[in-house]
Amino acid sequence: MKIFKSHFWYNKRQRNGIFFLLTIIILLQLIYFFVDFSSTNKIDFSEHKVQNFQRELDSLKLIQVKKKEPKIYPFNPNYITDFKGYQLGMSVEEIDKLLKFRAEGKFVNSAGEFQKVTGVSDTLLKSISPFFKFPSWITTNQQTNSTKVTSKPIQKQNINTASVSDFKIIYGVGDKIANRIVSYRTKLKGFSMNEQVYEVWNLDSLLVGKIFDYFEIREKPIIQKININQATFKEVLAIVYLDYELTKKIFNYRDEVAEIQSIEELKKIDGFPLEKFSRIALYLDAK
Repeated sequence: MKIFKSHFWYNKRQRNGIFFLLTIIILLQLIYFFVDFSSTNKIDFSEHKVQNFQRELDSLKLIQVKKKEPKIYPFNPNYITDFKGYQLGMSVEEIDKLLKFRAEGKFVNSAGEFQKVTGVSDTLLKSISPFFKFPSWITTNQQTNSTKVTSKPIQKQNINTASVSDFKIIYGVGDKIANRIVSYRTKLKGFSMNEQVYEVWNLDSLLVGKIFDYFEIREKPIIQKININQATFKEVLAIVYLDYELTKKIFNYRDEVAEIQSIEELKKIDGFPLEKFSRIALYLDAK
């Protein structure tokens, strides 16, 4: 009995503390039940406010989309590659029409002629034509509306025989760029198509356009093709457009079929870069 009394016996200070705690609890309960805590400020969800907010949100999204769009720099439309045409929004048929026109040794000299050759829509032409950059003598001729060429066209040199010094006559081409062009030409064993010039490292399309104002491929280089059925792994790997993994796939395919009948068969290989086939075919043959 003494044990229970010791647990329920409090001194005066403890009793006062308990009473004070109970008073606070009761006051808080009364405040909770009798005081209105609801806010008098109402949020305006009117249609006008919502529309304004939506317009601001759409404008911010549009700004972000424009920032992500790839920038287009001035270029000569005569030298549009498959990849460049795809970036511009051209279809495969439109790109092929331009490449066929250029294969005949012809040039487009205006936006209207470009549309006539390729058949691109007015909308696409309107978006890309401001970036067309034609040789200066063509531009001058168009601005003066002259029916006669007042100055002789530039006598173009053979790009496959030009020296480093020859390339340096072009504004913007210094020692480094000129040496890179010659070095890459050596790896390719000569430029066989204009598109290969765009592959020179750190050479932008605007500068390539200037190069073609002064140089051209007069004769395609004679390249001794490698017989894919007899070539060694090292010989095939030495081709500029082939890396280790792709070379390995080619040799695995050769082992599977025993003998490759045609270079066209390489297109059947899983992961083969079809856009590079025409370039790779310059160095391989199947006999």
